Amino acid sequence: DAPGGQAGQSAAIENYLGFPKGVSGSDLTHRAVAQAARFGAETVLAQEVVGLEQRGPVHAVRLADGGEVESRAVLVATGVSYRRLAAEGAERLGSRGVYYGASAAEAAQTAGQTVHVVGAANSAGQAVLNFAKVASRVVMLVRGDSLEASMSQYLIARIESADNVEVRYRTEVVAAHGEDHLERVTLADRTTGDEHDEVTNWLFVFIGALPRTDWLDDTVVRDDKGFLVTCPEDLQQADPPDRWALTRAPFALETSVPGVFAAGDVRLDSMKRVASAVGEGAMSVYLVHRYLATI
Repeated sequence: DAPGGQAGQSAAIENYLGFPKGVSGSDLTHRAVAQAARFGAETVLAQEVVGLEQRGPVHAVRLADGGEVESRAVLVATGVSYRRLAAEGAERLGSRGVYYGASAAEAAQTAGQTVHVVGAANSAGQAVLNFAKVASRVVMLVRGDSLEASMSQYLIARIESADNVEVRYRTEVVAAHGEDHLERVTLADRTTGDEHDEVTNWLFVFIGALPRTDWLDDTVVRDDKGFLVTCPEDLQQADPPDRWALTRAPFALETSVPGVFAAGDVRLDSMKRVASAVGEGAMSVYLVHRYLATI
């Protein structure tokens, strides 16, 4: 939905090198887009990729409007899409009180109100702290028993020290209610099964994400969730293991199709961090040049 995907919607990225006081996701990714344009990158907007074809040494990326782009190498860096909340009424109230991810503009709308946040990863923690600056009360809903396994310690410490933040463990949203806008949510205790309603106008969901790689069909080896399999070790364990057609080993970020690379969250076993995704993007340039030297 925006440049930089999930990172572009992050309220604050505090562990990216060169920004000691942190930087908003939108600021960082818009700077990146402007920098790419300055170096001559061409951006095609309002287009959807629907397929990938091999034509000898050339790869053809097919677009939804019937057009296509041919190239010697392809880098897939499409990231992931937010998982949807499986709660009654949540889809109907989407963008009317139920949101996936959170921007600074959405946080400003919650001033003086109660906000509920679902999730336990860094993205959820960053959102909670951003909301706590303006909202009167922030309730963090966590399915597990703690935050330590999924969140950085510096975020946990700041959440615990925030006076207007409450963390509820082993709690999940089972229903969202409202007519034209969210009015209340039904929460369930995962230990006892007890349910109760709470009044709120804002529910922000951070429950993980999945790649949208269906457009690749079986052209490229993916795992059962759709993540792209890369690197020699993982491709050797792929099913079937003989998908790699060349005598040379695949390059580090190369998929099962020679000349097709993957970087960032769309790749299996990626680090799920902005710095590592950017690093993989830079690394892929070097690998593309190595690949081009072989054809």
